[in-house]
Amino acid sequence: MDLESFKATLERDEPPTDLGVPLEALWWIGKGQWKTAHELLQDQPDSNGSAWVHAWLHREEGDIPNAKYWYNRAGQTLVSIPLQEEWDDIAQNLLGKFL
Repeated sequence: MDLESFKATLERDEPPTDLGVPLEALWWIGKGQWKTAHELLQDQPDSNGSAWVHAWLHREEGDIPNAKYWYNRAGQTLVSIPLQEEWDDIAQNLLGKFL
């Protein structure tokens, strides 16, 4: 699945079944469901991309100290690009690794 196909699934009521937790959380973010996405990410291993998505959530929330913590766990750095641009970058990266 590529980024445009992934974005097209946002028209559905439910996420595709084969996404894995980090991409499913991004899907819920795309639907404006912050809490659902955050709940999915709790207690997930960092190595599957969950920490990076978790960092994005806290950046979007405006909780920068918490976001920095999660970016560090993800091996990423806090960025200042628009949130949608970073969402796209994360999705593209995870789609390339896990699908």
